[in-house]
Amino acid sequence: MKSLLNPRDEAEVGERLSRLRPESPRRWGRMSAHQMVCHLCDSFRAAMGEKGASPASGLFQPTAFKWIALYLPFSWPQGIKTRPEMDQEDGGTRPVQFERDLADLRGLLARFAQPPRDFVRPPHPIFGEMSERQWRRWGYLHLDHHLRQFGL
Repeated sequence: MKSLLNPRDEAEVGERLSRLRPESPRRWGRMSAHQMVCHLCDSFRAAMGEKGASPASGLFQPTAFKWIALYLPFSWPQGIKTRPEMDQEDGGTRPVQFERDLADLRGLLARFAQPPRDFVRPPHPIFGEMSERQWRRWGYLHLDHHLRQFGL
């Protein structure tokens, strides 16, 4: 199972990020490639307690939904609405300069994945409390989902 606990998996997403361009066409969704970079930055900041995220409410129990999303062998579906604080057309960080924002993402990814942690993880807004292993799995899957969105 791929995870940011594995340096090879972290290197793989880093290589995929290096192929992303501002003009990379999306396969689904509304975000541009640049908005996606900022969305991922906001998501990692929230995962490190540096940005707030409103908790989701819905039909799913966080524990069951978390297990399905993190461990069943299928790609995350398209079209799941993000939290408003991570939506670049709502409360998310607006894109400024692609190369700078991409460098920010690389720095946040390195900090998120590097032990020992220098931050306290809050509960995930959808999945609730998560172990370090679960957070690292989530980090890989979230990156993978959005890189696939742009054909990477």
